[in-house]
Amino acid sequence: MTVEVNGKRMELRDGASVRDAALAIGVEPGRGVAIALEGEVIPRGRLAETMLSEGQRVEVVTAIGGGCR
Repeated sequence: MTVEVNGKRMELRDGASVRDAALAIGVEPGRGVAIALEGEVIPRGRLAETMLSEGQRVEVVTAIGGGCR
């Protein structure tokens, strides 16, 4: 199936989860990672059970630490 991940169209297997979409772009879901499906943030504990459908939009955001000089 085709889905959009961070603005890019990708082919994922039928039955793929939100977690699978993150892994497909090289992001291991965990602390410091937020994933939204169609604009709604999915709780970390539900990433593997939230299945994708054709044409859906997924946004994967990672936190980057930094500081002031």
